[in-house]
Amino acid sequence: MEVTVSALEVEKTDLDGVLLIKPSTHFKDFRGEYVETYNEKLYQEAGIDLHFVQDDISTSKKNVLRGIHGDQKTWKLVTCLYGEFYMVVVNWDPASPQYKKWTSFVLSDKNRHQVLIPPKFGNGHLVLSEQAVFHYKQSTYYDRAGQFTLRWNDADLNLRWPIQSPILSERDGGIPTMSSA
Repeated sequence: MEVTVSALEVEKTDLDGVLLIKPSTHFKDFRGEYVETYNEKLYQEAGIDLHFVQDDISTSKKNVLRGIHGDQKTWKLVTCLYGEFYMVVVNWDPASPQYKKWTSFVLSDKNRHQVLIPPKFGNGHLVLSEQAVFHYKQSTYYDRAGQFTLRWNDADLNLRWPIQSPILSERDGGIPTMSSA
């Protein structure tokens, strides 16, 4: 049996406020595995004092790209429950010196990493495995009218994705680029 119980590991990233988190409890044995994806006390001890009010899950097949979406008020804690996806986070706060800067992560059911995303940041993900389950906790209730959407391949953002022709929703594929808007 492989057992890992430690303090929550929290790493700063290239974008101010965006954190990479490694859960503290992970048990693995012949039956499978157990992972504690959220423990309010441990997160508070690590300096993450947020109150989450909604959990959401999206399931997607390989080459589906969802996003880039965000809003002005919501913190999100993102986890890959099953499979693997490539995730991009973009600072969309015009008052920030890092406006339009971005970073990326690979989240999977193997590494069990999480990403904490502040308000005014957009995020999108591309499924790398045959199927993936994307889970996120939100600090506010979902409000579609308050959302912004950034084009996944906007030349002004110069995002790097490991795909040329992803599967997109109408919302994600049909918006104009920043340079043509």
